[in-house]
Amino acid sequence: MIPAIERLTELADDPNRFDHSAAELRDVQIAALNERFQQRRERIGLLKHRADEAGITEVGRFEDAVALLFPHSVYKSYPESFLTEHRWDRLGKWLGTLAAHPIATIETGDIDGIDLWIERLHNAGHYVSCSSGTTGKPAMLHASEADMAWSRRDTVNLFAWGSGVRPARDRRMMGLGMTAAVPKNLVIGKAQQEAYGDPDKELFRLPISPLTVEAMTGQVRLRRKITDGTAAPEELAAYERTSAQRRAELDRALIAGAEAMIEHRAEKLYISGLWNTLYQVAALVRERGFGAADFHPDNCIYVGGGLKRAQLPPDYREFVYETFNIPPGREFQNYSMQELNSGMPKCRGGNRYHVPPWVVPFVLDEAGETLVSSGAGEVEGRAAFFDLSLDGRWGGIITGDRIVLDFGPCACGDEGASIADAIVRYADIAGDDKIGCAGTADAYVRGLA
Repeated sequence: MIPAIERLTELADDPNRFDHSAAELRDVQIAALNERFQQRRERIGLLKHRADEAGITEVGRFEDAVALLFPHSVYKSYPESFLTEHRWDRLGKWLGTLAAHPIATIETGDIDGIDLWIERLHNAGHYVSCSSGTTGKPAMLHASEADMAWSRRDTVNLFAWGSGVRPARDRRMMGLGMTAAVPKNLVIGKAQQEAYGDPDKELFRLPISPLTVEAMTGQVRLRRKITDGTAAPEELAAYERTSAQRRAELDRALIAGAEAMIEHRAEKLYISGLWNTLYQVAALVRERGFGAADFHPDNCIYVGGGLKRAQLPPDYREFVYETFNIPPGREFQNYSMQELNSGMPKCRGGNRYHVPPWVVPFVLDEAGETLVSSGAGEVEGRAAFFDLSLDGRWGGIITGDRIVLDFGPCACGDEGASIADAIVRYADIAGDDKIGCAGTADAYVRGLA
C-alpha cells in the first residue's frame, strides 16, 4: 500500500490538485499526519515533549494534531547572546533540537558572523533560512536537500497554475525585488529562471547589495537600541551613515530598474518583486512617459509577500499592472511563509489562496490552543498548517496570521479548501501576538540547547 504522505505529495504535478474537497482528503490527511508523527516523535525533542504532555501516542483526528503544532516563535527561541557573542557551537546545538536529522559538526572557531555560519552549514548539507521579523532576532529554520528539491518543483508548478503561464523559457526575467539571500529564496529564484527565462537573455536584478541576514538583523537590533535609548553615540552615527548610504543605493537601483524596464519594454517579460519596489519602479517609468501601451501584451508578474508595512496608495496593484501591461490572469500571488515548504497560490477566478492536499489547514482560536474549524463552511481565526512535504524539520506550525478559511467550493471551480484575500497579522491588530503554548515551548527548547 502506498504511504498516505506519498499519496498526497505525488499530487504536486497533477493539474487538478486543488480540486479535492476537504471531505475527500480527510481520512488520508489524518493517516499522513500520524505517519509523520510516528517517524519524527523520537527524533525531535520538542515534539516528544508536546506529545507526552498531551498524552498523544497517535494521531487519529485533527484535534490530536493541534496539540503537536509548534508556535512560530519557537524558531527564534535561542538566547540572543548566541548571536551577539558568536557562540556558534551553542546555536548549532539549539538548531539541532528542532531538526529532523542530526546537524553535522562544523568548524566554528573562525566564524565572524551569522552569514558565514549559514554558509558552513550549507556546505555540510544543512540549509538554514532566516526571517528577521521586527526584533532583530531572526527565526532560523532548518531544511534538508529533500526540502530544497521540493521547493524547486513546487515553485514552478505553483506559478504555472496561478498565472496560467507555461514554462517555455521564452521570457526576459526582470527582478525588481530585494529578498534575503537565504537558501530557500535562492533556490526558488533559480528554479523560476531555469523554467521561464530565455537562456539567451541576461537576468536583470536591481543593482543593490544583497540583503544578508547579518545586515538585516544588525540594523533592526540597532533601531531597537535607538528606540530604547541605549545606543552609543558612535552606534547612532554609524546607523545614520549606513541608512543614508542604503537609501542612496536603493534610489540609484530603482532608477536603473525603471531604465531597464523601458529598454526591454517590447520583449515578453517575467517581472518579480515586492509591492513596494514594484510600485516605485512603475512610478519612475510613468514619470518618463511610458505605460501600458509601450509594453508587451503578454507580460506576467510574480509578487512575493504582502505590503510588508509599506505605505502605498489604495490602487497600488492596478497602478503596477497597468504600467507594465499585465493582462488579467497573468498576475501571480502566493500565500506562504518561511516556516512552510509549500505555497498556496491565488486563483484567477475566485481571488482566493488555494491550499494543496499535502498542506493540512487548521483554524484555531486566537490563543492558538483550540481547533475551531470543523472541515465544513467558512471559519475565521488563527491560521495553523501542517506541511507534509517538509523533511528537515517538523511540519506543524501555528502562525501569527488571522485568516478566513473556506472548506466549500471556490468561484474558480475548484473544490479544495481556500483562504480569502483578507489575511492580517495579529501583531498588527493588537500590537502584540500571544500564542498560549509559546512560552512553554520556547523555554523547553532553550533548555535543551
